[in-house]
Amino acid sequence: MEIKDNTFARQFETIVTEGLVSVEYSFQEKKIFLTKINTPEGFDNEEFISIFLENIMEIAIERKFKIVPILPKIVLFFKKNPIYKELLPPGIRL
Repeated sequence: MEIKDNTFARQFETIVTEGLVSVEYSFQEKKIFLTKINTPEGFDNEEFISIFLENIMEIAIERKFKIVPILPKIVLFFKKNPIYKELLPPGIRL
């Protein structure tokens, strides 16, 4: 999966057959706040979204960023994938 970090639009992006899938973020002090998931109309592949989020977590690990999940779907991702809880800043509990 190829992921583009579109810093101008403040989102991670990837292309699927149906169109563009993106995760919007805001960035503050080495923390990425994941705020929204955008998918093409009719796209409901939850497994793909999970793999996309895993790839975003790997980018955060490489760049030594912490992740602050704002969207409930992303909070649920962290609950299902406890290996990424190390990416949460101190004091964030899910």
